[in-house]
Parts: sequence; C-alpha cells; structure tokens
Amino acid sequence: MAERKLTLLTDLYELTMMQGYFKTKSNERVVFDAFYRTNPCNGGYAIACGLEQLIQYIKELRFSYEDIEYLRGLGIFEEDFLDYLSSYHFTGDIYAIPEGTVVFPREPLVKVVAPIMEAQLVETAILNIINHQSLIATKASRVVYAAKGDGIMEFGLRRAQGPDAGIYGARAAVIGGCIGTSNVLTGQLFDIPVKGTHAHSWIMSFEDEYTAFKTYAMQYPDAMILLVDTYDTLRSGVPNAIRVFKEMREMGYAMPNYGIRLDSGDLAYLSKKARKMLDDAGFPDAVISASNDLDEFLIDSLKTQGCKITSWGVGTNLITSKDCPSFGGVYKLAAIWDKEKDDFTPKIKLSENSEKITNPGNKTVFRLYDKETHKIIADLIALVGEEFDAGQDLRIFDPVETWKRTLLKGGTYEVRELMKPIFIRGVCTYESPKAMDIRAYCMEEQNTMWDETRRLINPHRVHVDLSDKLYAMKQELLNRYEG
Repeated sequence: MAERKLTLLTDLYELTMMQGYFKTKSNERVVFDAFYRTNPCNGGYAIACGLEQLIQYIKELRFSYEDIEYLRGLGIFEEDFLDYLSSYHFTGDIYAIPEGTVVFPREPLVKVVAPIMEAQLVETAILNIINHQSLIATKASRVVYAAKGDGIMEFGLRRAQGPDAGIYGARAAVIGGCIGTSNVLTGQLFDIPVKGTHAHSWIMSFEDEYTAFKTYAMQYPDAMILLVDTYDTLRSGVPNAIRVFKEMREMGYAMPNYGIRLDSGDLAYLSKKARKMLDDAGFPDAVISASNDLDEFLIDSLKTQGCKITSWGVGTNLITSKDCPSFGGVYKLAAIWDKEKDDFTPKIKLSENSEKITNPGNKTVFRLYDKETHKIIADLIALVGEEFDAGQDLRIFDPVETWKRTLLKGGTYEVRELMKPIFIRGVCTYESPKAMDIRAYCMEEQNTMWDETRRLINPHRVHVDLSDKLYAMKQELLNRYEG
C-alpha cells in the first residue's frame, strides 16, 4: 500500500475537461482558489492542515505507462492528449496558508496559479487532502480546548473510515492539539508520540484481575495505567490497582507514569470516588484517564460536573468528526491571464445564494492583530501587490453588511500576510515542518483568538473583509453580469 501512486486520484471530469482545454484553450494560465464557506462543527474557526501531503502529491504527479493504458482503454481520450499526459509534470505556482494556522471562511487556503490543464487536474486531490485533515485538526482543537489543559490522546484508528483516514487523521489530530496517538504507523511516518495501555481482553485472559494488573505493571513499570472497569470499577478494579501500586512502591519502582483508566459508566461519579480512594491510599499523583465515546461537549460537561479526570482518550467522535463529517472546501476559478493586458482578468461565479458568490482575482490574505493583546481583529482578503502600513489608519468593513465598519488607528494594530509560496514554476520552495513543530505553532495560533471565538456553542464570528480594491473589482463584475 505504501507504493501507491495518486495521479489518478481525480474525478473523471477533470480529465475530460483537460482534454477539452488541450483541444481549445492552448493551456492559458489561470488562478484557482481552494477555500471553505462555513466553519465545521458550528464553530468559530478552522485549522488549516494537510499541506505536507499536498506537496508530496504534486511532487509525485506523473502518468505511468499503466495509467496511460488504463485511460486509453476507457475509449474517450485521443492519442495526442494521451501523449501529452505521458510527459506531464506540474509547472505552475502554488501558494498556501501553512498548516496549523487558524483560518476562517471564504479566504483561500490554497491558491494554484498554473496552465489551466494543470490547475484543473489537481482540484480533486487538493480538496480531498485539505478537506479531510483540516476537518480533523479543527475537531481535535475543539476537544483539546474543552479539556482545559488536560492531555488528549487520539486513538480512533479502528473506527476510522479506512487506513488513510486513520493515518492522516491521527496526524491532523496531533497538529490540532492531541499529545499523541495510538496509531503506530502514524507515529513512525511523522515522528509523533505513540501511547496506549491495555484492553479488557488482557484482564480477561488471566485467572483474576489482580494477576493481570500485576503482570502488566511488572512488564511496564514506567507506564502503568490500569484499566479498572472490566468487572466492577469501585469494588474490584480500583482496589486491585491500589494493591499493585503499593506492591510496586515497596519493591522500589519510581512509577513515573501510573494510574487508572475508566472506559464505561458514569465517568464523573466514578472518577470522584476513585480519586478519593487513590488519595486515601497515598497515591494523590495517580493519573485518572478516561475514554468511552467522548467528544468536546461531553468532556466540557464532565469538567463542569467536577470530574477528577486529567487525561482523556478520544476515538470515534474525533477521528470521524462524527457530528460534522465533511469540511465543505471548494475549488473555484478566480482569474485568467490576458496576454493583451499582460495581467489577470478576474472571474466570478454568481449564485442566488450570496455565500456561493466567489471573490475574483489573484488574491492573498492578511491578518490584522490588536497590537496590545496580539489577538485577531479580522482577516483581510486583498489583491496580490496590495500593501498595508500598520502605521496608517485602516478602515475595514463587512463585504455583505457594508454598514458594519471599523476604523483601526495607525499604530494600534499589526499586519501579517498568511499565504506562503509552496511551488514556483513547478519547483517546491517550501520545507514542511515536523508534525510536532506544526502542533506547537498551532497551539500558539489558537491563543491569538479570543475565548469568545473558541467557545463551543454560539461562538463569536471573526470577520473576513475585502480590501477596497478587491471589493470594487467584485462590485464591478456583479454590476456587469446583473440580469
């Protein structure tokens, strides 16, 4: 499976459009934007993720002999087009917002500037990669926020929708804030911490619970988290765990990481009772971890109830983003190169639904921060080449409800351009950081949001505004096509 090629990971109509362009368009240069319209999970933000895999896909994008033979066998592609594909390689530019960055609706996460055939081909794979990992990273960040500083371990591999979802979903979950994963292959591929304890089957395979605990503790004295709910949590599991902890201490083991795991029942009640039992027995530093179909809302509720859990294992609801199973990213044409003007001609998609009307032109994204708090004020989509001096006053406004305006006084705000060059003329110019470094960056990024934006229910909406020039361009196109 590691030998897979992803060149044909595309929708058929990308290839049929390519052939049409090949016959009629002379491969003119275009701009495509990949963006999303609505925050996942009814939240206030998303986390950009998946860029490393996008880079790998573009680098390896070649049509093999077997690919060409398969396409020839479909009977819909002509030989001159197949000849073109046989020597295909990506020659365009790609710009993107780095992984781990907090992002908001309608701003380009990835921008492709390339000959139209090349830009069209990569649509499906870009959306597949970015949509999935951004969704899981966002979900993970919400779970981590709900845990209020407790460690979250991702362990949803067996419930993921296939190996890829498990592998790359675990990577995205760690970038979103999880401290590790149970997925060993993800750990190997991306140098991510792998963690785990044992299953109920371990307990059941021994003649009694105490023997199972003691055997496991002797095998792993530095990682001694015992699953206590196989038979009776408070009458059997916790007492047997305490007995083993006492014996290990008497034998001189330091026990740097020890405690219990709860996987069923009333987690708030059981954790409080277990905490008292552990404290009374002289083990106040014993960890109480929990699992059992957790998500951000249940963790938040348990924290509100005063549970004594300090470590959480989250599986199904995280790796599948169960309550919001898709990210909704789209890929839209924004401009076509005009040789006579020696510039891009903006393109716009109209719709009766205002949220589906696209932003035209060759664009970039600026983030505006409050200088004192370094919290996000708003994002500003602008045309490439525009510059903003943080020393000057800047008036921003909602591009739909234009009466909503804010004047930022010069010297009170900071400006950062978010998009980075990834490929220039087909050559990769960007080195993706390690996953754990992206995680650290992502945690810093999340701290630039106000808590009102991060809250789980009815979050504050961060405005994504248009520059004056981009707004004027969009209005001119809307007026031109009116009716």
